[in-house]
Amino acid sequence: MYYLVYWNACLTKKSYKSQDTLDDYFKTCYAVCLIRNIPMNIFTILFLFALSAMLITEYWLARRQIQNVRQHRDSVPDAFSKQIDLDTHRKAADYTIARTRLGLVSGFYAALILLLFTLGGGLQLIDDLSRQWLQDPLITGVVFIIATIFIGAVLDMPFVLYKTFGLEARFGFNKTTAGLFVTDLIKQTLLFLLIGVPLLYTALWLMQASGNLWWLYLWLVWMAFNLLAMIIYPVWIAPLFNKFKPLEDEAVSSSVKELMKRTGFKVQGLFVVDGSRRSAHSNAYFTGLGKSKRVVFFDTLLDSLSADEIVAVLAHELGHFKRRHIIKRISVLFLISLIALALLGQLMQQQWFYEGLGMTTPSNHAALMLFMMVGPVFMFFIHPVSSWFSRKHEFEADDYAKENASASDLITALLKLYRDNANTLTPDPVHSAFYDSHPPATIRIKHLLSAG
Repeated sequence: MYYLVYWNACLTKKSYKSQDTLDDYFKTCYAVCLIRNIPMNIFTILFLFALSAMLITEYWLARRQIQNVRQHRDSVPDAFSKQIDLDTHRKAADYTIARTRLGLVSGFYAALILLLFTLGGGLQLIDDLSRQWLQDPLITGVVFIIATIFIGAVLDMPFVLYKTFGLEARFGFNKTTAGLFVTDLIKQTLLFLLIGVPLLYTALWLMQASGNLWWLYLWLVWMAFNLLAMIIYPVWIAPLFNKFKPLEDEAVSSSVKELMKRTGFKVQGLFVVDGSRRSAHSNAYFTGLGKSKRVVFFDTLLDSLSADEIVAVLAHELGHFKRRHIIKRISVLFLISLIALALLGQLMQQQWFYEGLGMTTPSNHAALMLFMMVGPVFMFFIHPVSSWFSRKHEFEADDYAKENASASDLITALLKLYRDNANTLTPDPVHSAFYDSHPPATIRIKHLLSAG
C-alpha cells in the first residue's frame, strides 16, 4: 500500500517536471508512514491526495506567476507608461517574484510540518506528554492545543524572520527593528494566552458537557466572540501595537468630513497610525463595529496622496459598508463556521478520523486540533470562489467611489499605491483569478474609466 501511494504520487508529479521540493515532499509522505507503520485507511489516502493536489496546484500557479511577471519585467504596460517608470516596474516585478518564491517554499515546508504533526506522530507525542503531566481532561486539552500552536509558531519563525528582515528589507520596505520585533512578539504571545486560553477552555467544556448539540452552542459563543472582537479591537487591542492620533491635516480632515456628511456615514473619529514604524507600505481602512467605527490612515499614505486622492480611496472603502459587503462577509464566515463545527461533530465520533491522521487516542481536543490543521487542505480549492466574490465587491466599491468622489483621483491614488507597495501591474491571469482579492490593475482601472 505504501509503495502504491508513493508511486502514484510520483507519476502525478512527472507532468509538472521533477523538482527537489516535490521530491522531498513525496519522499516524506512515504517515509513517515513507513517508519511509524501507520495502517493507512481511506481517509489517510484522501488526505495525502488532497495535500498533494494542493501543493501541485500551488507549484503550477507559482510557476505561471513568475514566468508571466518575468516576461513583462522590462516593459511597462502602455496604460501605465506615463505614471510608472521602468525602474519602478522592474522593482515591482522582482518583489513579486521573490514573494512568490518564498510563498512556494514556505508552503512546501508547512506541508512537511503538517505531515510530521499528523502521520509523523507529533500530535500523538504532545498528547501523550500532556496526559502524563496533567489529570484534568479540560486542562490537558488546553495545554495540548496551546503547545501545538506554540511549536508550530517556533517552526515557522525562520520564514517570518526572513520575510521581515530579509525580503522586505531588501526591497526597502522593512522598518521594524529587532527590539520592536521582539516586543511585538511578546505582546502577541501574552494577548494570545489571555484570550486564547479562556476561549479554548470554554470550547472544550462545551464539547464535553453540552451533549450532541455542542457544536451549535460553540458556534453561538464563537459568533459572539467575533462580534465583540470587532468592537473592542480598535479601542483596546490595536493601540497596544501602534500609536493612534487624531488627524491634524486640516485639508484632508475637512475633505473627509465633507464626504462623510454627503454620504450620511458616521464614525467615531479620524485617526493616523504610525505604520512607518514597521513598514514603508501604505494603506487606509475602516475598522470597528457600531459606535467604535473609525477611519484610520497610515502616516505613509498621508505623505504620498493628495487630499482629493485620499477622499477617493476612502469613498471606495466606504462603498464596502454602503453595499453591505462587511455584513455579507461576516454572514458567510458564520455560515461556514456553523457547517464546519457541525461536520466536526460527526467526524469526532469516527475512529477512522483519528487513525487516518496518525492519532491513536481519540479526544475532543485531538479532534479540534486535527480539524483546524487539515481543514485548510480540503478547503483549498474553494479559494477561487472566495477570490471571485471579493473582486466583485471591489468593483462595487469602486462604483460607489465614482458616484461620491472623482474616478480620476481614485485612479491616480491606486497607481501611487501600486508604485509605493511594489504591486505588479502584470500578474498572471490564472494566478490572479485563484488568489487575488483585488482585480488586476489593468482591469480595475479600465472598469473605473468605463461609463456608468
